[in-house]
Amino acid sequence: MANKLKRLPENTSGDFYVDSTCIDCETCQWVAPNSFAQATTTSYVHQQPPNGPDQHRALMALIACPVGAIGTDRKHDIWAAKNSFPEHLEDNVYACGFHAAASFGAASYFIQRPEGNVLIDSPRFAGHLLNKIDAMGGIRWMYLTHKDDIAEHQKFRDRYGCDRIIHEDDLVRGLEDAEMIIRGDQPVILDEGLTIIPVPGHTRGSTCLRYADKFLFTGDHLAWSENSKTLRAFRNVCWFDWSAQTASMERLAEFRFEWVLPGHGQPGNRSASEMAACLEDCIAWMRTK
Repeated sequence: MANKLKRLPENTSGDFYVDSTCIDCETCQWVAPNSFAQATTTSYVHQQPPNGPDQHRALMALIACPVGAIGTDRKHDIWAAKNSFPEHLEDNVYACGFHAAASFGAASYFIQRPEGNVLIDSPRFAGHLLNKIDAMGGIRWMYLTHKDDIAEHQKFRDRYGCDRIIHEDDLVRGLEDAEMIIRGDQPVILDEGLTIIPVPGHTRGSTCLRYADKFLFTGDHLAWSENSKTLRAFRNVCWFDWSAQTASMERLAEFRFEWVLPGHGQPGNRSASEMAACLEDCIAWMRTK
C-alpha cells in the first residue's frame, strides 16, 4: 500500500501519487498513460486524472501495480477497476493485470479457448483474479516465456492442475518438475493454433508463443514502442547474448502476427505487413549494436 510520507516530489499535486517504493516497471505508464509518465528511475503522476475514463484507467494502474506504489489522498471505490481485469484485448485474448513483484511487474495474459485456456507468464495469485479465471474455465496450460516471469507458478499449478511449459535452458529452482519442457531451437506445436518459438538471447531459454497466426506473446524478447510506433529490443537487459537474440529475431521474421504482447510495455497492434516492416527495422537496428 502506498505511503503518503514516501510520495515522490515529481508527482503533480493532487489526489493520485506514486511513492518511492516504485520499481520502475512502467506498468502504470501504459495502463494509464494520460496520468503516469517516466521520471529518471521511477514513474510519477504527470497529470491528475479527472473523473471518468482517465480516473478509471488510473485506478486500474493502481490495481495492476506490483508493489502497491500508487496511492490516493481520497478514498475511491476500486471495484470497477478490479473487475476490469482480465482486460479484453481482442478476440479471446486478455491482459490479466495484477502484476507480480516477483516478475518485476511483467504483464501476463490469458487465452480463453474451448480446447483449454492458456495463462501466459505469472500474475499475482490474487483472489479477485482467481475468481474471474475460475468463471472463464480455469487454466489448461501455464506457458512461461522465460525464467524471469515465473512468479507464483506453483500456486497456479496447485489450484488448477495446469501443465507448466518452459524451455529446458531456463529451468530454475522450483521448475525442475515442470510438466512440459521445450528442448532445442525448433518451433513446437502445443495445440491447434498454438506454436512455441524458441528465441534465445534475452535469456538462453527465452521463447515466444504465437496464437492463431495473429497474437505473439514475447516475454522480454521483443516489445512495442507506442512513442515511436515500432518494435524494439533491449540491449541493456539482454542477460544471455545479444548476437543470439538478433539471430532469434531474424528467425522470428518467418512468422506472421498482428499483435505483440510483451512482458514489459504496451501491447502493440498493427497489420501483419506493418508488423513485418517494423520487425525488419528492429533487426537492422540490432545489427548495429
